[in-house]
Amino acid sequence: MGTTPTKGPEADGGARLLARLAVLAVVASLVVLVITLGDGGLLVVGAGLLGLVLCAAGIWWFVAHRGAVRLLGALLAVAAPVGVIVLFAHDGLWVTALVLCLCWAAALACARTALRRSAPERAQKAAPAARPKRPVLIMNPKSGGGKVERFGLVGRAEELGARVILLDPSAPADVAALAHEAVSDGADLLGVAGGDGTQALVAEVAAENDLPFLVVSAGTRNHFAMDLGLDRDDPARCLDALTDGEELRIDLGDVDGRPFVNTVSFGVYADIVQRPEYRDDKAGTILAVMPDLLLGEGVRRLDARIDGTPLTAQQAVLVSNNPYVSPDEFSGSGRRPSLHDGELGVLGIRVEDAAQAADLAVRGSQSTGLTVLTAHRVEVTSDADEISVAVDGEALRMPTPVVCVLRPGALRVLVPRDRPGVPVPVPPVRWRRILDLAFGRRERSGAAER
Repeated sequence: MGTTPTKGPEADGGARLLARLAVLAVVASLVVLVITLGDGGLLVVGAGLLGLVLCAAGIWWFVAHRGAVRLLGALLAVAAPVGVIVLFAHDGLWVTALVLCLCWAAALACARTALRRSAPERAQKAAPAARPKRPVLIMNPKSGGGKVERFGLVGRAEELGARVILLDPSAPADVAALAHEAVSDGADLLGVAGGDGTQALVAEVAAENDLPFLVVSAGTRNHFAMDLGLDRDDPARCLDALTDGEELRIDLGDVDGRPFVNTVSFGVYADIVQRPEYRDDKAGTILAVMPDLLLGEGVRRLDARIDGTPLTAQQAVLVSNNPYVSPDEFSGSGRRPSLHDGELGVLGIRVEDAAQAADLAVRGSQSTGLTVLTAHRVEVTSDADEISVAVDGEALRMPTPVVCVLRPGALRVLVPRDRPGVPVPVPPVRWRRILDLAFGRRERSGAAER
């Protein structure tokens, strides 16, 4: 639905119980480790960590090198976990390993559920919206593998009173110009059935003219639609907003004057998507060019200033329109709990050898190879006059320095009243927070969450 109910005492009590169960599972794993100390308990932990480190090193060699070193890396990445399993089976340690894994799996599952249930309410309340009289929707028939035709979006939109501009796949169009023309003709709503890059261009025109904007989830991944709580399985449901809608005010990203709704990427990923062969062979292109981008001669690094914090010699910098919950969600699989907090999310990545790759695998977001920040302004520089930039997945080139900011509350988004909603994202598991939630007072838990 459009809003999420406020959590009550029952939810707080359930989160507290789950946090205590998480702590109990951790204690159980420690008890198992102490009991089996003389029977290989430490060997299980040591071998597991060593296997993880070797696997991470193997993956680094596979990605960052070619030829024999790449082959060695592939063998190591596979052999390390297999070797650990064989060791456990041969020495009769598999029962201990299994019990420890089950304890930790239970601890993490309970901890994540407790954090999700105790998370503060982030759902943005929607405002009542009048029904648009002259809505105009721009639709890309190629987007999402042909979703416009498959879900009958043109006919459905016209039934609801919208004028549809259907793009011609054989003749690239200036969608921003089409949107400006629609506004000149009297449109009182602009919408897009297409990818996030197209969404952003039309969203900027809507924001400039203070018009509501309609998102139809007809793209491939629909990250923006997902974070708006829209139905990604049936894009036709997004059109219900034309007759029974409500309005959200959200932030719009700006990278050197170009809008973005999701992310802007600099560095390795941005360089990869510039390759013309990337669209047809993503995996092959990545393997072909990564060694040159990571370790090749003349490889360039990025410097950035995150508000007042400098970042130097980064391999990649990723900037999002409002922060994701954890670093791994920048890949697009995760969600942003809010699109109206007025802050950019920033992730800096610098992993230059197998040791740093192993550190990242073991320590995760605490690794020295990752920098996670929020900011109001991000300036990315390089020793080159121009750098690759991927804006909502679109490959561009921009002169340095490149500046990212937000336009807080710039975009009015019309959404259906009846929509799936945004599931509460799972925060990173921090055991101090779990202990506070399990045994501390409610007021203290709330302060810790903030």
